[in-house]
Amino acid sequence: MAFFFNRGRSRQPAEIVRSTKEILTRIHDSQNALKTEDELAKQLGQMKLMVQGTQEVNTSPEQVHALVQATLQEDLLYDLSRSIHLLPFEARKDTQTIFSHILRFRPVSYADDKDPPVISYLVHHRPEIIIELCRGYMQPQSAMPCGVILREALKFDVITAVVLYDQSSEGEAAVRLSELKPNLPQRGDGVFWRFFDWIDKSNFEVSADAFTTFREILTRHKSLVTAYLATNFDLFFGRFNNILVHSDSYVTKRQSIKLLGEILLDRANYNVMMAYVESGENLKLCMKLLRDDRKMVQYEGFHVFKVFVANPTKSVAVQRILINNRDRLLRFLPKFLEDRTDDDQFTDEKSFLVRQIELLPKEPVDRSRPARDSPSGANTTAVA
Repeated sequence: MAFFFNRGRSRQPAEIVRSTKEILTRIHDSQNALKTEDELAKQLGQMKLMVQGTQEVNTSPEQVHALVQATLQEDLLYDLSRSIHLLPFEARKDTQTIFSHILRFRPVSYADDKDPPVISYLVHHRPEIIIELCRGYMQPQSAMPCGVILREALKFDVITAVVLYDQSSEGEAAVRLSELKPNLPQRGDGVFWRFFDWIDKSNFEVSADAFTTFREILTRHKSLVTAYLATNFDLFFGRFNNILVHSDSYVTKRQSIKLLGEILLDRANYNVMMAYVESGENLKLCMKLLRDDRKMVQYEGFHVFKVFVANPTKSVAVQRILINNRDRLLRFLPKFLEDRTDDDQFTDEKSFLVRQIELLPKEPVDRSRPARDSPSGANTTAVA
């Protein structure tokens, strides 16, 4: 009857972590797959209970701290990030919960203005964990749990920096925070650049989750992303336009155009916006979107198009396209999405663009040179 006395014995965090790690090494063995999955599910269930507690049982900060230390010492987070696609459904959900709690955990005496200790550990000592979580989009089973974990981690700018600047190949060491080279243009083969294909070529569920993470990377930490886009401008917008805006998927196409508008209209990205709207090719792309068969694509394209027209310092290339198409635009815009009668802002913006197009000069004005005064004494640079 000794088992009655053992029922109340709680296992120590370090013991659970070691058991979980040992079982993970056997998860690839198909001969005992079901037994191994059951054992692993039990271990992960216990870890989840420690970090999350229940309605009846509160968590112990000391026990959670011990669990966090053990996971780092045993490198369990790396093993989980690499193996999550092999876990059964409930175990994947538990892993997602465990990861998210560990990433947020701060010891009782830890300063609130500092990044959680696990975040600092990842960017300085084990960034491979973050890269493996990104690669979770390579497998449908792991895409969504890895996406949830990633978006929790991406709340911290140092994690975003690692994702943006890592250029390691599979099996290589990932970039440490101290090794980042923000001023060096990238080759376009790092993990961040793989999001374009994960969004465009995956099934709907994977694509949607990858896009959500992609948007989080590009919109949360503005100063970091602005500098990144400025350094990698041609590469980024070349892929963005050619892969995402041209996507055969309606959802991807629409979401991407909307994201493009958000990026360009964000005050933090002013210099990036000015560089984008200097391009005649970018303007041609937006004008094609206005004539798309789908109204929401037209609508999102309009919000990018208006940036070109409203820009008071239009490039010669942009002016030439608008001037050459002036009459067609003046006929087209008043009837454009005219059924949006309840959208006063949209109606006002259309009227503003019509007026700006009407005011365009007869010939492009080179803004890089001081314009000569017209016979009436008015400076032609003020027109448009």
